[in-house]
Amino acid sequence: MDRPLTGDMRPDGRPLSIEEYEEKGGYQAARKALRGMAPKEVQDLVKNANLRGRGGAGFNTGQKWSFVPLGDEAPRPKYLIANADEMEPGTFKDRMLMEGNPHQLIEGMIISAYAIQADISYIFLRWAYKVAASRLEEALAEAYSSHYLGENIFGSGYSLEMHLHTSAGRYICGEETALLNALEGKRATPRAKPPFPQVSGLWGKPTVVNNPETLCNIPHIINNGAEWYKGLGRSQEGGTKIYGVSGRVKYPGLWELPIGTTMREIIEEHAGGMKEGYRFRSVIPGGASTEFLTEEHLDVKMDFDSVQKAGSRLGTGTMIVIDDRTCPVGAVHNIEQFFAQESCGWCTPCREGLPWVAKTLHAIENGQGEPGDLEILQQHTDLLWLNKTFCALAPGAMEPLKSALKIFRDDFVRHIVEKRCPWK
Repeated sequence: MDRPLTGDMRPDGRPLSIEEYEEKGGYQAARKALRGMAPKEVQDLVKNANLRGRGGAGFNTGQKWSFVPLGDEAPRPKYLIANADEMEPGTFKDRMLMEGNPHQLIEGMIISAYAIQADISYIFLRWAYKVAASRLEEALAEAYSSHYLGENIFGSGYSLEMHLHTSAGRYICGEETALLNALEGKRATPRAKPPFPQVSGLWGKPTVVNNPETLCNIPHIINNGAEWYKGLGRSQEGGTKIYGVSGRVKYPGLWELPIGTTMREIIEEHAGGMKEGYRFRSVIPGGASTEFLTEEHLDVKMDFDSVQKAGSRLGTGTMIVIDDRTCPVGAVHNIEQFFAQESCGWCTPCREGLPWVAKTLHAIENGQGEPGDLEILQQHTDLLWLNKTFCALAPGAMEPLKSALKIFRDDFVRHIVEKRCPWK
């Protein structure tokens, strides 16, 4: 089975040096693209490969790039940013890629920046990723020393500066326009769209923001072609996907598998199934801001379209498994408390609504719930939904709550009726 993203990584987790990366074919894709392909050719190849963004939204990457103005009349400078502010609860895939093979990300960024003719690039890194930061800094120094960054890369006439920027440490920094404000030294609050970043982004210039896993796919698509990439998957969507599982399974972790691998295979075969004494009850398929799915969905393919049809989102592809001995009300309260804490406070529904949701869930979980509380929570899933808040933070927080009120309704009622948490 092809594992282009992780197949060359060391079993002990130590990063590949630039020499080791090149021995395995590293930077050949960048040479090929910069020396022999026009930027539009790179865009079209990635678009035809059907690489969809691995940060959660799942938008076609090549198509996203195509919105950036090209040519001599385009505004300058242009920017490419790797959004490595991986703060979605339950998600830890980008950390593995950056720690294990930082040059793969750098090469992917060089090619992607060339495709949009960017002049400057940033890796916007989560503050807590200290190991990733030191390894990226070392890899960037190696790339500059080898003249793979800076002026006239590979003698192609193309130049690119790349910088590592460590985040201040807020979840909202992962929202691409809040990230742009943070990079500019402003308060990390989302911007109104339009204009979209591809036209007016960092300091008002054309900007593309991509996820690290997305960018790590680029060298392999350039080297092997669109048809090869599409052939890696088990569905109409291209490539492999790094799937993660956390919770009370035997072997929590990460695996690179064909996109479209079923949830059952990932949980039962790769994660080893549930630990002894625990039964599977439900799963959040793509990080904390996705809706719960149940046992009837285990054979759903883990790709963007299939998970959406099942009533949730693939998101980051990192599953949180809920077992039969974990209180679902407590689990949802924990999630909502996180989102309430991480609200940037910019819009009223999110700033006021999320703390109220968390407060109501806390009361229910601690035996102080009232019969009308479920109606209040249900109302919030509508009041804080899409197009009613400034960005997607609050609607994302409502996804697990909305599904929990449906799937675990009996558990909520029991908490209120018995005036206690049955799991304590």
